[in-house]
Amino acid sequence: MFKSRSTRARTHKSARIIVTCVITTLALFCRASANNDPDGSQTESGLKVYLPREVTVKDCSLSLGRVAIIQGRESLVAKAGKIALGRISMPGQNIVIDRPTILSRLACNGIPTSMVTLTGAEEIAVKQQHQIISSDEFVSLARSFLESHRPGASVSQWSAIRKPEDFVVPGADKDVRFSPRLVESGATNQATVEIGMFAGDEKIGEREVVFALKYECRQAVTKVDIPAGGVISPENVEIQRKQSDYPEPVDWKTPYGLIAKRRLPANTVLRLSMIGPVESPTVVERNQSVVIRIEKPGFLITAVGKAMQDGKAGEYIKVRNADSQRIILARINADGSVEPVQ
Repeated sequence: MFKSRSTRARTHKSARIIVTCVITTLALFCRASANNDPDGSQTESGLKVYLPREVTVKDCSLSLGRVAIIQGRESLVAKAGKIALGRISMPGQNIVIDRPTILSRLACNGIPTSMVTLTGAEEIAVKQQHQIISSDEFVSLARSFLESHRPGASVSQWSAIRKPEDFVVPGADKDVRFSPRLVESGATNQATVEIGMFAGDEKIGEREVVFALKYECRQAVTKVDIPAGGVISPENVEIQRKQSDYPEPVDWKTPYGLIAKRRLPANTVLRLSMIGPVESPTVVERNQSVVIRIEKPGFLITAVGKAMQDGKAGEYIKVRNADSQRIILARINADGSVEPVQ
């Protein structure tokens, strides 16, 4: 019986020791948890700011709440989240924000560094979401615009000779509207299309595409040899169509009825310098006696004069009146008489 009581006593003592160890272990564990708990007493009195290595934002204005994860008292978190950290000034720009900058901005806004715990990366690389409109897209838009808004009736082809740079649109979710138009160009064989870009009612940029133009023109080509003085006609000249870098002259017409000024071999493209009108014969020669006629409804006056120049029908020459010796300017008629200019 004594032996049994002694055994029970030792068993109860061992149990008490085990319970004490368990309680001690739990107490130590809870204390460590309290010290490491980000939502515990330390966080309640300050801020814990986690810095990611990279952040992509939609807007160009940066604040601490947009680039970092902030934990702590709700009012303090709200205040810290609104602290400005700069602005992305141009599409495609990357901004690096380091820990000293963040601590400095917090301190300037009344949150001392003693209240802040920074974790995560040493610095944050911030970039803005964007979409890129490529140079080829601008060229395609401009080419489609020219198809429905030709810069000239005779324009038959166009090819891009100056392409724009890519355009970076800030914000990936913007609906961009394009507004192309023709702009004045100093070159007659070029067309410039300006493409404006709008996000809503705001114009966000523009790009220009310059095209070289080709025109459909006519040209006269000799089919056979034409001697000097030969008359141009459909029998010896063919009208062909060609592509030209310049538009056809507005006064271009077929050269039929004109005279070759020199011999023109077959397959010669006619130029203005090669042909000319049929020359009228000389009607009045210098020192020739002519009749001066003044004819009006109801009367006719004639006199005799002497031509002081050679002339053809329709030309004006000087004539000396034989009676008064006065020199007058007169127009030559087809019959050889002259009519004074009044």
